[in-house]
Amino acid sequence: MRHVISILLENEAGALSRVAGLFSARGFNIESLTVAATNDPTLSRMTIVSIGDDYIIEQIVKQLNKLIDVVEVVDLTATEHIERELLLLKIDIDQNTQADIDEQIDLFSAKIIDISEDFYILELGGKSQKINDFLKALSAFKVLEVSRTGVTGICQKR
Repeated sequence: MRHVISILLENEAGALSRVAGLFSARGFNIESLTVAATNDPTLSRMTIVSIGDDYIIEQIVKQLNKLIDVVEVVDLTATEHIERELLLLKIDIDQNTQADIDEQIDLFSAKIIDISEDFYILELGGKSQKINDFLKALSAFKVLEVSRTGVTGICQKR
């Protein structure tokens, strides 16, 4: 099962490495990882997406809580939460494809953030499934470059 784990940790050198090392030492793959400072500059929020059964994720959460840099760990999957991801995409356009690509942009509420003669650079934010669906819808066209941020999330309850 897919799990989204939110980790509040001290904004110290090596903290990210220790957390990621915990996953790799146990042979678990990290599907997505995002990290940035919070409103408190001494703390960072790390969001990790991993695949595993509930028992495995429970063990990972317990191990994460033992790390000295970790302040709080929440398996967002087990709570009401909101998660989002950002996509930047560069796609080739020409007279034959522009109208069809524009239709997909409108359908998914994507945003054109740069235009040249030969390509668009697009931005789309939303759930990972929406990003995947958008990429699938554009797969018939010449996608030049894809950059995804990975998932970030927040609890809906206090």
